[in-house]
Amino acid sequence: MAEPKQKSSRSRSHHRRAKNYRPIKVTVSVCPNCGEPKEPHRVCLHCGYYGGKQILEIGE
Repeated sequence: MAEPKQKSSRSRSHHRRAKNYRPIKVTVSVCPNCGEPKEPHRVCLHCGYYGGKQILEIGE
């Protein structure tokens, strides 16, 4: 296996590792029932509806 000829500096190795880091982008859609923002393909946590049907009972 190949050996490095010189030591990699801390900034070079950290820069190489930082290229793989990406903040997670959260997709947001609008609930058709109440209009609150929610994640797509998930039950709305504000009103409890998904696909036009009430799935969760949300207490007031």
